[in-house]
Amino acid sequence: MEELRARIDEAAGIVKDKLGCKPKVGIILGTGLGNLARQIKDAKEMPYSDIPHFPQSTVTGHAGQFIAGKLGGQEVVVMEGRFHLYEGYSLAQVTFPVRVMKALGVETLIVTNACGGMNPQYEKGDIIIIEDHINFMGVNPLVGPNDNALGPRFPDMYCPYDPELLRLAETVALEKKIRTQRGVYLACTGPCLETRAEYRFMRAIGADAVGMSTVPEVIVAVHAGLKTLGMGVVTDICLPDALQPVNIEEIIAVANEAGPRLEAVILGVLEKM
Repeated sequence: MEELRARIDEAAGIVKDKLGCKPKVGIILGTGLGNLARQIKDAKEMPYSDIPHFPQSTVTGHAGQFIAGKLGGQEVVVMEGRFHLYEGYSLAQVTFPVRVMKALGVETLIVTNACGGMNPQYEKGDIIIIEDHINFMGVNPLVGPNDNALGPRFPDMYCPYDPELLRLAETVALEKKIRTQRGVYLACTGPCLETRAEYRFMRAIGADAVGMSTVPEVIVAVHAGLKTLGMGVVTDICLPDALQPVNIEEIIAVANEAGPRLEAVILGVLEKM
């Protein structure tokens, strides 16, 4: 665990030297949602390849860089591109950037994603505000020795998504007349999409949306004591009796189309924080 802390400190130190940032808010941008980064004022960029111990983004729609600056009146650091278990990385690697953001001074984490909608009330392009999650990955990023300096051995997940931030996001969306859904997000390993039988099972156990990310980062954020807001774009509809083939190009296209609405909610939240 001392080795992990040393890696965190080394990475955070180099990011501070390069970007000169003192962020209070960290943002992780999901598939096709990178346009928010273009709105950062006084932006400074740093590719992941320049940060020690960072993995590299290998997925379409993930640029692979840190961007620091001012957004919505807040000092932020933004991950333009995240990492996934299905890329072959361990969850320790997937969540390492959250540890680095905490070391940079981040107190609030906003996590976004592209997800499949299983709730029949959802429509393609809807914004989902995550109120809870189900970890269906079969692994947890906190397995192994615990460093009490990073967080408690048994973090309580009774409320992983901050209720005040959730309500604030809904208030902003209502003011801006943006359609949102509140729901439970289920995380799978990927990279294949699910079968009809799996969608039926996931829906039966209480999931409204499904994806391949977010949950590991949120678990580590809770462990690190960060307030967390999770949101996603419903890029495809996963109703088992009306299932249609999808492809990544369609998913990215829907995410790009819905992106400005999600960005507007995030900006509104930052302005009101």
